[in-house]
Amino acid sequence: MSNELIIQKGSSGVEIALLSNRKLIEFHRETASDGFQVGDFYLGKVKKISPSLNAAFIHVGGEKDGFLTYFDLGPNLKSLRKVVKSAIAGQPRAGDLDEFTIEEPIVKTGKIGQVLKSGEPLLIQVIKEPIANKGPKVTCDISIPGRYFILVPFSNHISISRKIGNPKEKARLKDLANSIRPHNFGVIVRTVSEGVAIEELDKDMRDLIKKWNDLIRGLKNATTATKVLGEGNRLQTLLRDILNDSFTQIVTNDPAIHAAVKETLGKYNTDADKILKLHSGKNLPFDQYNVNRQIQSSFGRNVPFSGGAYLVIDHTEALHVIDVNSGSTSFDQQNREENVLKVNLEAVDELARQVRLRDMGGIIVIDFIDMRDPKKKNELFTALKAAMKTDRARHTILPMSKFGLVQITRERVRPATEIATQEVCISCNGTGKMDSSVQLLDRIENEINYLWENMNQKHVTLRANPLITNFFKQGIPSLRMKWWLKHKHWLKLQADPSLSLTSYQLENDLKQVVNQEA
Repeated sequence: MSNELIIQKGSSGVEIALLSNRKLIEFHRETASDGFQVGDFYLGKVKKISPSLNAAFIHVGGEKDGFLTYFDLGPNLKSLRKVVKSAIAGQPRAGDLDEFTIEEPIVKTGKIGQVLKSGEPLLIQVIKEPIANKGPKVTCDISIPGRYFILVPFSNHISISRKIGNPKEKARLKDLANSIRPHNFGVIVRTVSEGVAIEELDKDMRDLIKKWNDLIRGLKNATTATKVLGEGNRLQTLLRDILNDSFTQIVTNDPAIHAAVKETLGKYNTDADKILKLHSGKNLPFDQYNVNRQIQSSFGRNVPFSGGAYLVIDHTEALHVIDVNSGSTSFDQQNREENVLKVNLEAVDELARQVRLRDMGGIIVIDFIDMRDPKKKNELFTALKAAMKTDRARHTILPMSKFGLVQITRERVRPATEIATQEVCISCNGTGKMDSSVQLLDRIENEINYLWENMNQKHVTLRANPLITNFFKQGIPSLRMKWWLKHKHWLKLQADPSLSLTSYQLENDLKQVVNQEA
């Protein structure tokens, strides 16, 4: 298996595509307006306590307050509160837990009104980003993730990833973690640490301790709703969590991102020169590596997967529903059960890919094609569990019900990825009418002429639908050649299939979007 990471920066932000054997399995978008991110630390303030929910609403600076349940207070709330109070007061050794006495844990079945008061400051960590009309979900049971370890303050417990199966390796990692961790810091050993030398593990531990100290020092001058420590951007988090030896290349079209990724790969002892590339072709990276086509074909309501069969995916307020449809597949009635099982098994791989690709969360209900044989039902259930093993999000799969339905609950920490694949004509906005081509061309020519003659912009790039860019190139002389003869400036054209016929962008010498029509 080979993995590739394609990173494309455009005017709307950064888009990240993870390909496995050239097939899209994860898609992420990060815009400049992104606010709360999983892992960020904020100094919040208790705004309202809700006894009926046994939860509190925490002011963290967003449109909606953060939601904190009693369970998410964590057992070490008293210890955290004590350290935070010392840090805010400016005590220089507030983050040093070597001689710190851990406070008694709060009771598991208590009431939130007994341990929190309205108006008090509270250090919280985001564990779920705002979704729909809900604010971020937050916790006081804080932890700091690294490449090989997750650092847990106010604990002395060491946990090893269950995915590490070798007992000798587990024992080695446990002994190493215990020898390099500071007192009163627990450690969760991540799967990627298997086989890693102690020097790299020690370096990761020191980085985590530095982050902890930065977090505590940042509280001194922090005000309410201040982000005290950020998790980093989504790309950095993704590299930290998924980078391994299976990656054959990482491609980006942005020099700044290229430099940042190169630095990150150096930290992880990965040879950047072998796998990291700066894309410089005429086409955008997503076009070059066929990502745009896969996005459009993978996010529709109907998703074909084999021999005429397809999935129908619907999203309601409460859950996702996926129906496996045989489509034009014909079944031999004498071997119907075998044929149905074959289609269902083929659907399993696409199902697992779609759940991960769209980042579905909450309850997912799957309606497979009906089968009567219990053994075949069990075989299908086993295959589904195996296909979902590569999913990094926590999930639980229930056996098939009497009605032939399989239910999955999957952790949702970010809004599900939605890509519009069906539209009410974006060119006419549903009216059935649009500007004539002559009006569109006149508008483009007038704006380009203004940039050339009035703004003294010599290098202008027009990004538009391929049908529009091709029109400028046709004929002898072409329209673009006529403009060059008239203005003595050459127009650079860049085709973008994602734009409608009447949408375009103009960029100046500094690659800044100076005009945009949608």
